[in-house]
Parts: sequence; structure tokens; C-alpha cells
Amino acid sequence: MKPLFTLGNTLLKGVRPRPVSGDALPRIALPAPGRSGGRPLMEAFALRRTRREFASAELPDVLLGDLLWAANGINRPDEGGRTAPSALGVHEIDIYAVLARGLNLYEPRAHALELVAAQDLRGLTGYQDFAGEAPLDLVYVANVSRMREIPASQRDIFAAACAGAIVQNVYLFCASAGLSVAARGWFNRSVLAEHMRLSRERLPVLAQTVGYPAHPDA
Repeated sequence: MKPLFTLGNTLLKGVRPRPVSGDALPRIALPAPGRSGGRPLMEAFALRRTRREFASAELPDVLLGDLLWAANGINRPDEGGRTAPSALGVHEIDIYAVLARGLNLYEPRAHALELVAAQDLRGLTGYQDFAGEAPLDLVYVANVSRMREIPASQRDIFAAACAGAIVQNVYLFCASAGLSVAARGWFNRSVLAEHMRLSRERLPVLAQTVGYPAHPDA
């Protein structure tokens, strides 16, 4: 049996960025997030689950904006506080939204998406078949340059903890909104980082796929 890494590289052979579908806008100003409504928290916990089958329909910008704000948006504007915790408040995790219309970086202060690459990179965000076909893949990237005050031996741990908090925020939002979601760690980080145009101080940590359920009544 082939090791997972070897098997993954075999699966990735021939996978290339695809042309965008739709308009690759330089900036997508997201609608203001809705800060009320949704299912009660304990009900969302009861419904939290991983689903690996997704409908291909795109998420509207209103829903996309609410999801990204829930993931790691600013919920205390006066102090810049976020919905996810971060050691020393350095907010080392950046969220990239990988869409059919391009690769975009979420900017929490502006609550907007900034275009990074006018390419469809969804197929490079994981070895699972659904990663390239679902409407949204989130990639969580640790920016080590923001972690200078954290001992080098602890940076991986803190970055993973911050990414994990964001992942859970997304899971709970999806449970509340009736969306399918799957967190993933099986992808080629070096290949993805190259196509995402990341510097050496930026490392993809985790990915997460989101979309409408393929079978809503399941």
C-alpha cells in the first residue's frame, strides 16, 4: 500500500489551475454581517458534523460574508477583536477564499475580499474529489512574520490552535445555516503555496470546504 503522501502526489499529477468562471473582481465588498438570528448555540452543536457531498451552486455574497465574519471577523470594532482567539492578539491566520471566480484574501477590517489570483485553484486545495467541485474552499494560512513575540518553538502550536478555533467557528456557522462543511489537512502545501503566491513566511495550515448539501434532506 502506498504511503498517503505518495498517493496524494500521484492523485495531484495533472491537476492545474483552471480559468475562472464568472468575473474575477479586484475587490468584493461583502454585505455587512448579520449579527443576530440563526439556530440557538446548543442546537448548532447538536447539528455540527462533517459532510463530504456538496451541491455545485455558488454561495451568494450575503451568505459568504456572514460565513467569513463568523470565521474570524471583527466583532468588537473599537478594539479590533475577532470572533476567533489568537495568542497575544497577533491574528496570525489569514483566510483565503478559493472560488471559481478566483483566489481571494479575506480582509476583516474592510470586510471584503481582495483578489490574489484570477485562477480557479479549488482543485489544488486537496486530494479529495469534492475539493475541486464544491463552490468554496477556505485555506487557512499562518503568517509567521506576525509571531515575532512568540518563541519560535511555540509558533506552530499557537498557529494550529488559532486555525482550529476558526475551523470550529465555520462548523458551527454551517450547522446553523444548513450548509455542508468538511475540514481537511490532506493537501500538498508547497504546491498550493506556490500557486497562491505565498512568501516563505506564510504557510497553509488547514483547508475547509463549504457548500450547500448535495442531498438537503439527508
